[in-house]
Amino acid sequence: MASAAQPTRDDFAAMLESSLGKNQSFEGRVVKGRVTAIENDLAVIDVGLKSEGRVPLREFAAPGVKAEISVGDEVEVFVDRVENSMGEAMLSRDRARREAAWDTLETQYAAGERVEGVIFGRVKGGFTVDLSGAVAFLPGSQVDIRPVRDVTPLMNLPQPFVILKMDRKRGNIVVSRRSILEESRAEQRTGLIQSLAEGQIVDGTVKNITDYGAFVDLGGIDGLLHVTDMSYKRVGHPSEVLNIGDVLRVQIVRINRETQRISLGMKQLEADPWTTAATRYAVDSKHKGRVTNITEYGAFVELEAGIEGLVHVSEMSWVKKNVHPGKIVSTSQEVEVIVLEVDEDKRRISLGLKQAQRNPWEVFAEQNPVGTIVEGEVKNTTEFGLFVGLEGDVDGMVHMSDIAWGLTGEQALASHHKGERVRAVVLEIDVEKERISLGIKQLDETKVQGGATGGTTAAGGSDYRKNQIVTATVIEARDGGIEVQVGEDGPLAFIKRGDLSRDRDEQRAERFQVGQKVDAMVIGFEKNKKPTLSIKAMQITEEKQAVAQYGSSDSGASLGDILGAALNRAKAGDDTDKG
Repeated sequence: MASAAQPTRDDFAAMLESSLGKNQSFEGRVVKGRVTAIENDLAVIDVGLKSEGRVPLREFAAPGVKAEISVGDEVEVFVDRVENSMGEAMLSRDRARREAAWDTLETQYAAGERVEGVIFGRVKGGFTVDLSGAVAFLPGSQVDIRPVRDVTPLMNLPQPFVILKMDRKRGNIVVSRRSILEESRAEQRTGLIQSLAEGQIVDGTVKNITDYGAFVDLGGIDGLLHVTDMSYKRVGHPSEVLNIGDVLRVQIVRINRETQRISLGMKQLEADPWTTAATRYAVDSKHKGRVTNITEYGAFVELEAGIEGLVHVSEMSWVKKNVHPGKIVSTSQEVEVIVLEVDEDKRRISLGLKQAQRNPWEVFAEQNPVGTIVEGEVKNTTEFGLFVGLEGDVDGMVHMSDIAWGLTGEQALASHHKGERVRAVVLEIDVEKERISLGIKQLDETKVQGGATGGTTAAGGSDYRKNQIVTATVIEARDGGIEVQVGEDGPLAFIKRGDLSRDRDEQRAERFQVGQKVDAMVIGFEKNKKPTLSIKAMQITEEKQAVAQYGSSDSGASLGDILGAALNRAKAGDDTDKG
């Protein structure tokens, strides 16, 4: 028998090349192998190479799960290298699972399908998720629809995710759990909104409160309960009526199925008080109410829950004009009002505050008919007269021509000042135009003993009239003027510094001596009926009379010449009388 042929050098070279080519084709691939032994925490796996490889047991278990593997099991592993420095094959179960997972995930990502994974760790900004071997990043904002304080209950549980983006070259995968929940909620909302109808009455839970209303959970979908639909009465802020967690019975007012927005109402479940407002609040009827809000143009008064009326600023007071309503009424104040107008369609009631009180001009006219003498304080002086405050907060006007006899209007106005108390006669009353005309000079024509009309009875029984010239004795000189006694035993009076002379240089109290006699004019009366005196007014009157009698506007004579002539004629008359 012939002996077998011995292999040549070329045969050895071909066999070596075949063996190396076979081994090199294994690297970087996922292959199947069999577990031949379990050594401590390593699994020995034969994949058909010259030597076996060892793989840690933890790579055969999912995160948080104990590995279940035994001798003889067939597994897939990734061949990293055919042979390392120790002559063993370098295998990886993780790489095998990862490669297989990436293939599957890429297919699912392209199809927009959900993937299943397990949250198993925390990293900066989020969490790590095992997607059947591939590790993905779950941002903290993508865990839930609302911020989650404790994620522990969600960890190590298989659950669905959506892949937001993935890059195989870089090994990056970003997933979202929130997208799954939003899709589920959207489906639930769509189904729920289809089951609702406008006008339907449902129960809900207050979920959130804002300045303009409250969001109510209807069991998976939220509805907005606007503040204006909470009650027929005025609601300043929703928190005055509701609290988070309150269970409410509401009516569905409107549904927008395209935007999935629902408007709710509470007051719609109550009887509308406006349906019978015109009957219960007839025009000209009087009612009590509470001031709920004050604006620049008026005040809102609540007549009952859900019924408010507006008192315009022009209807608030008979006497206070052009003032802010807040100076007439205050919030929560109870007031009486008169109904002026009712518009049920526009849900408006116009109210009057001043109409609930008597017109003060009517009251004044009843109590002070024409010819009555009244007393008041000068509230204001104008270029045409004086405004005097009278009883009932009404004002009367004294025209400049009715202030004093024998004086021009300007002179008469100059003899009075704001804050001074004066007496006057009622000349005319126009209730409709709210006007009262007064006269001061008419007091001289209506002198009656006891001061009921024009005169004033002084101590000692002497009567004094306005514009009367009297002689008084200086009792004391002060900085502000001089104190005098009228007549021998008449009343005490005080002449102010400004009334001591028509010339400013002569308005000095120190030039008067105690006991000195002075002439002065009665220009008014104090509240206690004491006369008010003025030397200045007397001088002005005398000068005017002198000009009228002895001078003319075109004579060219000076005031001194005129006064000198007047004095000379007066003296000559006295001498004649003596002769």
